[in-house]
This record gives sequence, structure tokens and C-alpha cells, in this order.
Amino acid sequence: MERDTTNYYELFGGQPFFADLVSQFYAHVAVNPVLRPMYPESDMKGAARRLQMFLEQYWGGPSTYQEERGHPRLRMRHAGFHINQEARDAWIGCMKLAVDGTSLGQDEKDKLWRYLEGAANHLVNQLD
Repeated sequence: MERDTTNYYELFGGQPFFADLVSQFYAHVAVNPVLRPMYPESDMKGAARRLQMFLEQYWGGPSTYQEERGHPRLRMRHAGFHINQEARDAWIGCMKLAVDGTSLGQDEKDKLWRYLEGAANHLVNQLD
């Protein structure tokens, strides 16, 4: 099996793409009744910055996230949040609107979406 060596960070559009995606996502989070309470007002910009750095690094961009915060350890970093199916669905809904709001082609959207959906499923930590 051949290894995929595509740099998706560059293919998607680099820093401007990820900044736009995260900006759109947090615009939806800001008005979402399930997600908004999870984000203190004083940390909305910080949360957006961390998500952008993480996504950029994951998709082949700069390693700023790792340099500033260490290994992502997504489950551990989200363990303090009550993430049930409702929260997961709200996150997915906001992110779907953000992804759909980008100018990526359908193949790229599908690739990005598969990862985001899997990550959201992985972070569910409550069965209620």
C-alpha cells in the first residue's frame, strides 16, 4: 500500500484556510446553547487559537501546537468537559456549517470531514 504524502495543510490553503474554518466554527459555537456554556468568555480567543494550531499541525502545517502545548492528548485535554452525545452532535453541527462554508472542493471536504467526525466521536466521555 502506498503512503499518502500529500501535504493537506498546503492543499487546503494553509494558514488562511484554517483561520477561516476556525473563525466560522466559533461564530456558530458562540450562539449554540449546548456548546457556548463550555467556553468561558475570557478564553474564546484562546480556544480558537489552540484549535487552529492543532488542526494546522495535524494536517501538515507548522508544529506550533506541539511546541507550545506538548503532545495533543485530545481525550486527556477534554476529560474535564461533559461531552455526551448531545455535545458531540452540537460540535459536529457547528463544524459541519464551518466546513460547508469553506471553498474546499468536495473531495477535500470529505477528507477533512472524516477526520473531524472521528475526532468528535473519540472525545465523547459521558454516556447520558
